[in-house]
Amino acid sequence: MKKFNNLNKNRSKAHGYRFTVGRILQIVLALVFLVFIGRFLYIGISQKVAGQNLSKRTNQLYSRNEVLKATRGSIYDHNGLTIAEDSHTYTVYAILDKSSVTYNNKPMYVVNKAKTAQKLSEVLPLSKEEILKYLNPKHKAYQVQFGTAGSGLTMRQRKQIEAMKLPGIRFMETASRLYPNGAFASHVVGLAQLQNNKKTRQHDLVGTMGLEQYFNKQLSGKDGYREAFVDAENYQMPNSSHTFKPAKNGDDIYLTLDSQLQSYLENLMTKVQNKYKPKSLTAVVEDVKTGKILAASQRPTFDPETKKNLDSNWRNILVQDSYEAGSVFKILSMTAAIQSGHYNPNEYYRSGSITLNGSTIHDWNVSGWGSIPMSQAFPRSSNVGMATLEQKMGNATWKEYLNKFKIGQKTNVTLPGENPGYVNIKTNLDGAVTSFGQGVTVNVMQMMQVYSALANDGQMLKPQFVEKIVSPSGKVVSKFHKEKVGKPVFSKQTAQTTLKLMQDVLNPKYGTGVAYKMPGKSIAVKTGTAQIASPKGGYLSGANNYIFSVVGLTPANNPRYCVYLTMRQPQKMSDPAETILASIFKPVMNRLISSMSQSSVHVVTVPQLTNKKLAQAKESAANEGLNVEIIGTGQSVIRQAYAAGAKTESGNKVFVFTGGTIYCPDMQGWSKEDVANFSSSAQIPITINGTGKKVTSQSITKGQVINRNSKLSVTLK
Repeated sequence: MKKFNNLNKNRSKAHGYRFTVGRILQIVLALVFLVFIGRFLYIGISQKVAGQNLSKRTNQLYSRNEVLKATRGSIYDHNGLTIAEDSHTYTVYAILDKSSVTYNNKPMYVVNKAKTAQKLSEVLPLSKEEILKYLNPKHKAYQVQFGTAGSGLTMRQRKQIEAMKLPGIRFMETASRLYPNGAFASHVVGLAQLQNNKKTRQHDLVGTMGLEQYFNKQLSGKDGYREAFVDAENYQMPNSSHTFKPAKNGDDIYLTLDSQLQSYLENLMTKVQNKYKPKSLTAVVEDVKTGKILAASQRPTFDPETKKNLDSNWRNILVQDSYEAGSVFKILSMTAAIQSGHYNPNEYYRSGSITLNGSTIHDWNVSGWGSIPMSQAFPRSSNVGMATLEQKMGNATWKEYLNKFKIGQKTNVTLPGENPGYVNIKTNLDGAVTSFGQGVTVNVMQMMQVYSALANDGQMLKPQFVEKIVSPSGKVVSKFHKEKVGKPVFSKQTAQTTLKLMQDVLNPKYGTGVAYKMPGKSIAVKTGTAQIASPKGGYLSGANNYIFSVVGLTPANNPRYCVYLTMRQPQKMSDPAETILASIFKPVMNRLISSMSQSSVHVVTVPQLTNKKLAQAKESAANEGLNVEIIGTGQSVIRQAYAAGAKTESGNKVFVFTGGTIYCPDMQGWSKEDVANFSSSAQIPITINGTGKKVTSQSITKGQVINRNSKLSVTLK
């Protein structure tokens, strides 16, 4: 009985323990439940976990903010041939982490390393063993690249590798700039390189020199963006918000350069560079009737495609370097003396030397040529002759002309970093020395600007490298026109006198430019040999320590083209400087002369003239090489004979009707087409008699008022 009671006691005690434990568990579970409920309520209200906003985290996980890169505009020559364009290079990499799989467990990592290495070695400049070393890194890595051998790949190489269908092999795309012509006006065209954009944290192509830098804003365009919500497979979620702004691609730039002439010039310059090793060499070819640069280059240069020789050749010698031009500068002092009335060709002077302010100026032929007429001073390149003329003018007049020539002032050509040079005339000696191109510094483009005045009756034209800028849609955003610089510096008569003296430079009896003579070719020339200032003071000595130069224009009496060459300190001067420069000058000049005879008919596009003021219409037509023939006494163009966009020959007449009274023009020498265009523009019937090419007579004399009822007839013979 006692045992039974003890058993009941034990059972009761155990029951009490179980009850207590159960109650504790209930309380614990209730507390846990309350904690979870509290946590959920907190998260639901605050939207935060561990201090992080859940909504933002969700947006970050499923939202995609993508920058839509704008394509950089292309650069073309004047015929539309590509000089620079956007491209892409690729970097190949391999994913090694086996957790990288698709949603259906398809491996996205390298499965067979030996096979992958073997296949990649067929495209990359690496052996199978070298690739395997990359695929088996010493430390665990999610992915690996293959050094420089795996970067900078072309689209062709990428497609070759993609065709192998190797698991785990992926590509990164990098924007790049393609320069298909290699070393081709490299410092003019310039260079666009990848630079880090701090705002977008991406790499953008940025112009770092030349036209690429000057027009970087126009070429770059503007990036766009896309913001959207995607699912786990990166597909856009239905009914989700979507923000999109398209990229605006950069504008295209058309240059004045002629690719064929530029390539020809590059080859000639390379031959001189390789044979004679000058410290620098420049060449420019310009259409001096318009200011358009047809070809321009320098040595040393670099290849923008491979970047070869880039590190040591950043400077654009054409605008960033100033130099003492030497005797080619005598064109300025000669025209100034003629224009100011201080040049008498029949006056004699004593050559050889002249002393000013205690210093003696010598001719290059130190003993001189005795007493010679002033007409020979320029062809002989006499320093004493030029100094004598400058002294007659006086420093004040000479400085006035230098200012008109814009010496010491930037040309503002579309190239960065232009050095304006300097001119500083205080004494008679200063003035005399500058008359033959020493003691005054210039850049190449300043000299081209001066030379253009010889072809335009004393009016300088700004050198132009760009013809037009075109938007991605094909709209012409900006068109560059012939741009006059200042007022005419000298007259047509002065220009003709100077050009005649430049032809005398080729005179075998006393001219310094005989080496440039081209029998049967109409050219005007001036040579130059400038001393180079020494860092220690004074000038360098030695047969090769000069800047040798030559400028030539053709045709001599009415120039269309100009060629200007400079060569600094040839290190292997195995031939005379004139012979070296002539090896570039004569082939280029010959090609220009041939092009004029082959393309005597130059086709141009007729601009829109209707609704323009007369002055604007004349300027628009002149920019295309066309002549405006005005019909009527109004001030604005009502209609034009050739429709805008039509093609016609340069030099042709464009008849424009302005309303008001119509006076009969002088039709002598007009073509049958001219007569027909006048008739349609004026809406006055004209009877044409004869089958000749030119009008020889007309029934109504010049200046009489005519209308639709006038009986006007012309005779062609």
